Amino acid sequence: MDRIVDLIRSKRYSEEISPEDYERLITGFTLDEIPDAQMGALLMAGVCNGFSANETNALTSAMLRCGEKLDLSEIDKVRVDCYSTGGVGDKTPLIAAPIAAAAGVAVPMIVERGTRHMIGSLEKLMAIPGFRTNLEVTDFADLVKEFGLAFAEQSESLAPADKRLYELRDETATLESIELIAASAMSKKLAEDLNGLIVDVKVSQDSLLSGRTEARRLAQQLISIGRKLGVKVQVLLTDMEQPLGHTVGNALEIMEVSQTLQGQGPTDLSGLAVELAARMIYISDTTISMDDAREKAASVIEDGSALQVLASVIGAQGGDPEVLTDFVKLPNPQGALPITSPRDGYVSKINAEDIGRAAVLLGGGWPGPGEEGQHDPAVGIVIEAKVGQQVFNNTGLCSLYYNDDTNLEEAQQLVEDAFRISSMEPQQRNLVIDVIQG
Repeated sequence: MDRIVDLIRSKRYSEEISPEDYERLITGFTLDEIPDAQMGALLMAGVCNGFSANETNALTSAMLRCGEKLDLSEIDKVRVDCYSTGGVGDKTPLIAAPIAAAAGVAVPMIVERGTRHMIGSLEKLMAIPGFRTNLEVTDFADLVKEFGLAFAEQSESLAPADKRLYELRDETATLESIELIAASAMSKKLAEDLNGLIVDVKVSQDSLLSGRTEARRLAQQLISIGRKLGVKVQVLLTDMEQPLGHTVGNALEIMEVSQTLQGQGPTDLSGLAVELAARMIYISDTTISMDDAREKAASVIEDGSALQVLASVIGAQGGDPEVLTDFVKLPNPQGALPITSPRDGYVSKINAEDIGRAAVLLGGGWPGPGEEGQHDPAVGIVIEAKVGQQVFNNTGLCSLYYNDDTNLEEAQQLVEDAFRISSMEPQQRNLVIDVIQG
């Protein structure tokens, strides 16, 4: 049996590691038998030299077996989830999930914290006072059976290997590997006992995947893993060249989730969330057309049932469901700083990474590895002018909401630099770039 250092050396020389060795690596790492330094070295060697398709499948399977798996076989519904690779202002999974659940799909959703300049679904949900995501596996399953939807965080029993590995990847600058992204996403989602999965792969210079070629490679990886493990996967490639919706920040984004479920959300956010939910509905019932699925998704927003599903789940998981209609019950900031346009023109670009970094500086996200900072669910940024919108000198572009002004000046500079004002109206971009199906 090879020593761990021998496996690291093999990967450094681009050699393939066997499924048995991946099983040993993941089990040993999760049990603290393999130190972070060695696993980090192996990850870096793999990121530099690549992982084969066989290795990606082996890594996914090893991570999936390391921990408990939901058993939802008693549910008389098709089980489909929605996953996003993450983007600034992206709260679409929290909108698509209750829409699909209201339409009759069972949606077990494992949520995770964000990293770097992106705020994760876990932080957003934790902005709801009392809301609890640290669920036992049996409680998670019971909630899905009762409401068709539940949110749980990764734990020592639920997807523990991916949780630990993701934290290490964040600390070792190995997040951007296509193979590691695929293994992470699929091991976590397949632990939910799914029949289908809709994946939203964000494409931009500021996301984990900067180009369409890389995004398509990831899509094919996800579909291939799903096919081998009996889960139908569809992937949407979506444009992330500006923040999605108008809000960036935990409680602020929960407000926008509620507004969207009431039919009052921003056009880009509402359109994408409904499309993701419609595809969840469609792969749960292929006897209907995509147009029928879109109509069904729109109908459960219109009749209020999607909002009611989310409210019921919030109440069942210890939160106050009234936050969805009474925003005063969410954490609210004390200070506001408006940012105005320096000239007349059109907003031609909003650098999503700069907006995300500014929100984190204000306290809206978790600081990076080795960085100091507080997490404040109340703070964030509200964008008032989107790309393509005409603006005038001294009219509002966005507002920064804060409780601590320690990093306010730096955040202000980032936000001012994020906006580009041009004399010519920019060409419109399609939000959905492509749909890739297995």
